[in-house]
Amino acid sequence: MPDRVETEILIVGGGPAGLSVASSLPDGVSALLVHQDREIGVPVRTSGGCWMSDVARLGIPTELAHPVNHADIYSDHEHLSLDMSSEPVGVLDVTSLYRWLASQSKAEIRCATKYLGSRREGDRIVSRLRASGQEYEVISRTIVDASGWHCAVLNALGLAVPPTRRGIGIEYEFSAPTHDPDRAVLFFGACVKTGYGWAFPTTSGSLRLGVGVIEPVSNQSPKVLVQDLLDGNALERMGLPHPENFHVNAGILPSVPYDTQLVYGNVVRVGDSANMATPTLGEGIRICIEQGRALGLALGQRSAPALSQWERAVRRKLALQYRIGFEANRRAAAYGPDDWDRSIARMRTLPSEDLLRFFRNDFTAKMIAHRGAQAVGRRLRKALGGA
Repeated sequence: MPDRVETEILIVGGGPAGLSVASSLPDGVSALLVHQDREIGVPVRTSGGCWMSDVARLGIPTELAHPVNHADIYSDHEHLSLDMSSEPVGVLDVTSLYRWLASQSKAEIRCATKYLGSRREGDRIVSRLRASGQEYEVISRTIVDASGWHCAVLNALGLAVPPTRRGIGIEYEFSAPTHDPDRAVLFFGACVKTGYGWAFPTTSGSLRLGVGVIEPVSNQSPKVLVQDLLDGNALERMGLPHPENFHVNAGILPSVPYDTQLVYGNVVRVGDSANMATPTLGEGIRICIEQGRALGLALGQRSAPALSQWERAVRRKLALQYRIGFEANRRAAAYGPDDWDRSIARMRTLPSEDLLRFFRNDFTAKMIAHRGAQAVGRRLRKALGGA
């Protein structure tokens, strides 16, 4: 038998969700966090978009976020210039942010440790891990699945399977001294056919230029799409530099309807394992930190009611908003170039505050009522058309 380690809580995953759980555990709770990569925050698997208001609210050091007050949104024949000074976007230094979260961890962190699976033994969970070529077991009272879209723990225990609908992205990060550091770009249409693209300035003066697709809605490879983008003239039209001496970031997000079940007895999921990234822009770090911290506090109470209360609080906050956001995601994933021209033309008719709320996946009661009225109208037109 391999060596055995006993702990109250095993956290699988060293991204923002798992690290935030570990940071808010109270003293006296024994916990172990395992992370498959050799270092926290490397490699980078996200562009790290956030909002400066959330950076302040969550207590993130301001030097870890680069504020952006302006965005240009392009399709083939349309352009929207968006003033975001009322709600600036923050582009995060992802590696430094994750390491800052790790510095607050109340759990022992073990990097370069592969999670292999779990099984139940009575009211405990026995998990197999591998590090430095050696396998061992961890016995825990509770296990937290913060493994990302893999849902590794839930999958191992037969509670869930990894999603088949996923957002897959790749970006080139490179020095861009001539790019306006106060300007972000989003682009759609023929230059990223069946996909979407972005360009974000960073705290270090670099630019993150990326493209993504929703799989299996699109069967295009992001790597092929980004190369097609570089081979065309779209970058010149949008005033973006060509990448040189770049390094590559890549990542995957679940892109499925929100599931309200987060607690399975003594198994809990959080972060991308729980599909917490917003369905509109795939922005998840702020939500992972907020809900990860709340989960850590609930786990510290060592009671099932505390976990149920946390689950209900997340449901109240996210379920309806994500249902509306996912409908927008589903529709946009099927757009062609002409659809994007019409969509961006419509965006220009909206107040900037409403558009920013949409990007945040933060729908007001008025916006929800309007959306409901549109749905009723579509059903009515369909019924009358079929009569």
